[in-house]
Amino acid sequence: MELKWVKCQGELWCPMGTVNLDHAHFNLMTGVYVIWHAGSTPATVYVNNGFIRDCLRADRLDANIQGFASLGLFVTWASVSPQWQNGVALYLINSLKPKLTRTKPRPPAPAIQVNHPW
Repeated sequence: MELKWVKCQGELWCPMGTVNLDHAHFNLMTGVYVIWHAGSTPATVYVNNGFIRDCLRADRLDANIQGFASLGLFVTWASVSPQWQNGVALYLINSLKPKLTRTKPRPPAPAIQVNHPW
């Protein structure tokens, strides 16, 4: 499956803390997203799926995710039909190996291969 990963204005990666989550772009948007940190050794911090606006609002308050903020947190997302989200998220988690994972288990789903954001 080929995903269209979103970048912010100027075709730059979106800083997690300043993305305008009130923008109409996020109205009813569901899909998957990837949070990563910059620095000398950039790494994936977290992968999740669901309503992008609601998830990112919660992630901005998550102390574990924000623990990487000093390195610079970035986010990108892609619209994915709800029926495929768990499989896509599973593939991204297995391949990007985020530093943090959900505490709530995902429903079982086969991994669905997609393109990475970068």
